[in-house]
Amino acid sequence: MSTTAPDLLPITRVPRTGLPPRAVVVGDPARAAAVAGLLDDAEEVSSHREYRVFRGVWRGLPVTVASHGVGGPGAILLFQELADAGVRTLIRFGTAGAMRRGIGDGDLVVAEAAVRDDGVTQQLVPAEYPAVSAPEAVLALTRAAREAGAPHHRGIVWTRAAFQPGLIPLTSYDRAELAAIEMELSALFVTASLRGLVAGGVLVVDGANADELVDTEGTGGYNPHRDVVAEGVARGSVVALDALRILAEDASRAGDEAR
Repeated sequence: MSTTAPDLLPITRVPRTGLPPRAVVVGDPARAAAVAGLLDDAEEVSSHREYRVFRGVWRGLPVTVASHGVGGPGAILLFQELADAGVRTLIRFGTAGAMRRGIGDGDLVVAEAAVRDDGVTQQLVPAEYPAVSAPEAVLALTRAAREAGAPHHRGIVWTRAAFQPGLIPLTSYDRAELAAIEMELSALFVTASLRGLVAGGVLVVDGANADELVDTEGTGGYNPHRDVVAEGVARGSVVALDALRILAEDASRAGDEAR
């Protein structure tokens, strides 16, 4: 039986019903498929533009895995439509450039908050509005990383719309002790706050110094396809999924105690 247009959300073509309420969101559609490959009973639900969506079961927990593409403006459309489809917990699993000494390639960064330089939320809420992770998501991701034996760090990340620096140097936050730089997380955090969702983020470091992403030829030696990064992605996939399990167990326990 074919799915009629009213049963699908307009931008991502995600079904309006039937998705598990807890999701891992990633940038790369191929990475979404790889994360979904870790699930039991995984099936592809939809694929449209950069938005590829799967559902399956992780250690007994039904979960959604979806890709949002590159950059905040497109990503926020997925976050909004997943919320419209009933998803209530989202963990972004992505890659980032380290901005703090002591954070190495392949390490994980658990985001506590994000600088809103994403190119889209400035058109939704005032500049003073914060982009923060749910505290329980930070704790769940930290616990999952520790249990997985994954090198990890916590801190504030810089969500920046421009991947390649232009005439404006990346020096605005040199002394702010930011942990990493990436492109979508603040859009997720703002969406979650506006919608009453639980959101968190864990990032794999694929470059040790954000200022060295670009050289005079526009390449800078940046190479996210190294083994050390692939190993970090493998660890991070498990950490992101396990954080959803921990959050679900904690929520169930809190519900039992409330009764």
